[in-house]
Amino acid sequence: MTGRRTKIVATIGPASDPPEVLQALFEAGADVARLGLAHGPLDESLDRIKRVRAAAIGASRPVGILVDLPGPKVRTAPFRGDGVVLQAGAGVRLIEASEGDVSTAEVVAVQVAGALEALEPGDRVALGDGGVVLVVKEHRDDGVLATVLGGGVLRARQGVTMPEARVTQRSPTEDDLRMLERVLEAGVDAVAVSFVQTADDVATIKQAIGSGGPVVVAKIETGPAVDHLEDILHVADAVMVARGDLGVRLPLEDVPHIQKQIIRRGVTHGKPVITATQMLESMLTAPTPTRAEVSDVANAVFDGTSAVMLSGETAIGQHPVLAVEAMARITARAERDFDYEGWGTRLGQQQMAGLSTASSMVRTTSAITAAAWRASVDAELAAIIACTNTGTTARMISRFRPICPILAITPHWSTARQLTMAWGIQSVVGETHTTPDDTVWHAVNAAVRLGVVRPGDLVGVLVGSPVTTEPSTDTLRLVRVR
Repeated sequence: MTGRRTKIVATIGPASDPPEVLQALFEAGADVARLGLAHGPLDESLDRIKRVRAAAIGASRPVGILVDLPGPKVRTAPFRGDGVVLQAGAGVRLIEASEGDVSTAEVVAVQVAGALEALEPGDRVALGDGGVVLVVKEHRDDGVLATVLGGGVLRARQGVTMPEARVTQRSPTEDDLRMLERVLEAGVDAVAVSFVQTADDVATIKQAIGSGGPVVVAKIETGPAVDHLEDILHVADAVMVARGDLGVRLPLEDVPHIQKQIIRRGVTHGKPVITATQMLESMLTAPTPTRAEVSDVANAVFDGTSAVMLSGETAIGQHPVLAVEAMARITARAERDFDYEGWGTRLGQQQMAGLSTASSMVRTTSAITAAAWRASVDAELAAIIACTNTGTTARMISRFRPICPILAITPHWSTARQLTMAWGIQSVVGETHTTPDDTVWHAVNAAVRLGVVRPGDLVGVLVGSPVTTEPSTDTLRLVRVR
């Protein structure tokens, strides 16, 4: 096994905007750049897409771009400067924001019209990732009066989480769909759908994107999404464990167990899983993470997560590059103690689960990738090479977490960038070949050129016929490198 296998998603913001910082992030190990469209004007995010592409070229590696649609998220007007402190026991007035309003410790302006009208006395309202909690006392002519139960620091624009029964708007919103049109024109690699409740929410975005577009990531951050996880996994291309809103909307003590469930089921389906929220939160200001944060990241790796995500740490933190470097070290160290064979064995026993209604193409690819994993153990393969157009074959073998490297050979740059969030995959863009024999020969040569394998090594090559009407990966060849 060589190199780090767990991917790193870094959120881009003011702290990481300078071109030299962006390139340093990618050189430090960030595989995917996340742009949250809820923060700042859309044109600002479109400019960031261009800067990310340029920085990735400077770093000489493929970097995926993930845009995060806001969804029906209620947010505050921005807090000034470095933020304000809300003290436990203090009174706060919630008002509907007007153009140009700012939020203070005494008056929090909420930027969604009508959002406050549904609140009732006794309702709990969380700000940010749930660190600050208010309890509603009464409606007044000048706003909603609340008391701070749990205090803390609030910066910039913060999310406002109300009881789910009070939220009537569904995801995606009309604003989401308008933003989607613009980011598709800019050319992104993945789109995250916020506040998913059912598979239909994901299907709406997939229909708007059409075939051949970016992959769709379903953010699991609501109770209904957890309840409908299996249906969502059949539609989404990847999922995110959005622990911030999960911890606000569901009992906090349930979140670690839900995280394990989402990762286990997502990977079983061959869908990359991103674990997010407060992974290295202390590095907003500190140059090193806490011991608890290190354990949190390592445990996500042991759970089998495909990627880990940095949010404020790289968007507004004081040490964005150090945060990526720390994440890379922690994940690489955890991978040394990951139970690769045990994971693959357990998955192999379940690998046909959920495939009873799948197409023959999916069932064939599932079976042949399971055989490739078994061969990697029994024949001690030096590498598995997946020849893929869409990335599906590479993701399907990735779910087995083989101990040997996975190399994806694809003719499409878009596929190479989409695979940056998939566990353990190194992508190479190569030419299309007309026969399986030519495809295998060029794939092995590419692996030798990259130093992934050496003469004498035994490698497994996954390939399909490039001329069939319904292409699938139906062949595994074991090749001795000459």
